[in-house]
Amino acid sequence: MMPADAPPPPAIHRLAPCPDRPNCVSSLAEDRAHRVEALRLDGKPEEALARLREIIEAMPRATVDEVGQAHLKARFHSRLFRFTDDLELVVDAPAGLIHVRSASRVGRWDLGVNRNRVEAIRSAYLESG
Repeated sequence: MMPADAPPPPAIHRLAPCPDRPNCVSSLAEDRAHRVEALRLDGKPEEALARLREIIEAMPRATVDEVGQAHLKARFHSRLFRFTDDLELVVDAPAGLIHVRSASRVGRWDLGVNRNRVEAIRSAYLESG
């Protein structure tokens, strides 16, 4: 049992694990099929998230739904069938990382869309720094 004055658990615990389907990637996944590398925290968390928000908002069919001091949630809609994918970013400042999870809400296979999206965000983030 945690004492009442104990700090909350690290923010990285807010990312849900990937389901047993190939339509999700996460920097916290332990298996190779779902694993992507976390982003390196570059500067203050709020500045990094502001840069990432700009990057995401510039992407086609993207909507940023929530931004906090250490997290960002967004969704993407596919062009043809309007399927929704969820993207979550969570800052782990002590580790100098931004953890990422991108997953399709429905279906089994995403043809690599979520992995490609994370890598596109990573590239744009590195270029913007």
